[in-house]
Amino acid sequence: MSEKHTLAFQLAPQDQTRLGELVGQLNAHLRLIEEQLHVQIGNRGHLFQVEGDEGRCAQARFVIENLYAQTGSGVLNADDVHLALRDAGATLAGEIAARDEGKDIRIETRRGTISGRGSNQRRYLRRIFEHAVNFGIGPAGTGKTYLAVAAAVSYLAEDKVRKLVLVRPAVEAGERLGFLPGDMTQKVDPYLRPLYDALNDMLGGERVAKL
Repeated sequence: MSEKHTLAFQLAPQDQTRLGELVGQLNAHLRLIEEQLHVQIGNRGHLFQVEGDEGRCAQARFVIENLYAQTGSGVLNADDVHLALRDAGATLAGEIAARDEGKDIRIETRRGTISGRGSNQRRYLRRIFEHAVNFGIGPAGTGKTYLAVAAAVSYLAEDKVRKLVLVRPAVEAGERLGFLPGDMTQKVDPYLRPLYDALNDMLGGERVAKL
């Protein structure tokens, strides 16, 4: 259960006619915002107070200020409120995403702290932690495998997973694994070597052997 948050703000310029257009008949517009965002809204004149989840409170303020800016140019209706709610959701989602882009995920390993070096690596690492399945596409040597292994090691260290499963890349068109020379280990090992190298680097060979 999220912590209840209170957000107070004041609308300007103060105009009773515009305020009446904003809140609607019998405060219908405010009640609609409350219903859609699951917050409680109170006001004394142009001073408003919103209670609820912190993110929803910020969204409610955005909607109220946006609607107030529209007053005076026409009578607001329920459709205007719904449109403002939709715009608020899209705008705040974009702001949160932009803010999160600047955050740096740091993974502690035996070797030290591992983090993305550039914006692409930081975004790639963040996506790994946000989604169950990810595809990393790019030229060799850009850190795709190493960062993926670092994320896996982090999950293992935090007991979020019990084991790591290593698989070789998909067989290319016209290639058959059975026709490659050597036993199964010799066939697969070259493809898994970058994974093992990264694991040995982060955990040490002795621990990797016990996994």
